[in-house]
Amino acid sequence: MRLFDDEDDFLVGTPRSNFFGIARSANQNIVEMELEKIFQRLAVAEKLLEEKGLEEEHEMLLKSMIIEQELEDRTNSIFIELVGNIVTQCE
Repeated sequence: MRLFDDEDDFLVGTPRSNFFGIARSANQNIVEMELEKIFQRLAVAEKLLEEKGLEEEHEMLLKSMIIEQELEDRTNSIFIELVGNIVTQCE
């Protein structure tokens, strides 16, 4: 299954729009598996924050980063990682 007609198609748009486009057309089992991995990573990160008593600091940092470029860059990195993981498994 080819997800792109042209190898450079994935470079068009934003990481977020590329992910959602691929998620709709890729094998749903692979998409679900990759999303589950991301949620597991999130759960582990939250557990570590709780164990270290850093939940409140994390929430304050998250609220302050909402408009910051660093948060956008990190979010885009996750979308790019998901796209790469999904595409490589669908080839």
